[in-house]
Amino acid sequence: MKIVKHLLQIEDLSLDQISALINKALDLKKNKNIKKINQKTIVANLFFESSTRTHKSFEIAEKKLNMEVINFNPQTSSVNKGETLYDTVLTMSCLEVDCLVIRHQQKEYYKELINSKNIKCSIINGGDGDGEHPTQSLLDLMTIYENFKTFKNLKIAILGDLKYSRVAHSNMKILKKLGAKIYFFGPKKWFENSYKDFGEYKNIDEFINDIDVMMLLRIQKERQTKEDQIEIDYLNEYGLNKKRYDQLKDNAIIMHPCPVNRDVEIDSDLVESKKSKILEQMNNGLYMRMAILQEVLKDKF
Repeated sequence: MKIVKHLLQIEDLSLDQISALINKALDLKKNKNIKKINQKTIVANLFFESSTRTHKSFEIAEKKLNMEVINFNPQTSSVNKGETLYDTVLTMSCLEVDCLVIRHQQKEYYKELINSKNIKCSIINGGDGDGEHPTQSLLDLMTIYENFKTFKNLKIAILGDLKYSRVAHSNMKILKKLGAKIYFFGPKKWFENSYKDFGEYKNIDEFINDIDVMMLLRIQKERQTKEDQIEIDYLNEYGLNKKRYDQLKDNAIIMHPCPVNRDVEIDSDLVESKKSKILEQMNNGLYMRMAILQEVLKDKF
């Protein structure tokens, strides 16, 4: 597989590279045969937005690979004095950090960084505003492949806050390329015409018994404008309640990138149900992020 210096969008990867990453992550999960880094390597995690799963799975993946880890806290840094993201990253590069995992509220924050002639370190996008979330997308693909061994012709529903979900934006693009059929559920006001390039908008109750993968999204009230907000019983109008769960096919799976708004997107009792792969997704995130770090920093292994 060709080495990638940065991972910024899911489209940065070819289908062959995605397949190789999925297979590598599945092998790490199955065999626990973790090839550790053989050169001193420092990775800094710069999270300008709150995160539990992405931040901690990267941190644990880095430690399992024997990397030295810096967890940067914007609240106690020169960011409080007005330092820009560019200058923070420039500083890290000058201090010879090898790789940065960055989450930032600005969409496509990385463009200025990778175009700089003075920033030398690799950058992994841990989520950019309402842009993309490529590492979540890869662990989602790993989870789907682990359960179905294919993507082709799978019927995958993406349900919820389509407008602001970077997970949805990454997944709709790559799943269509992989041959899946995409359907969008949820409030029509969160569906944008540009999504028609990737799939169809459907009524959940007319189509739920035909779905292979039910991919739920968190309602991101912190990003929504007043016009985006809805005042309804979301769980019973659009969410996955017990009645809809019973209509899913026996081999259908439920996914959610988390954190879950229990009893909003999904009935709380269904989070750990038989068809739910939500816990499996979290576990797969650890192995996929190890696989990504091994690829981005390949010359150090």
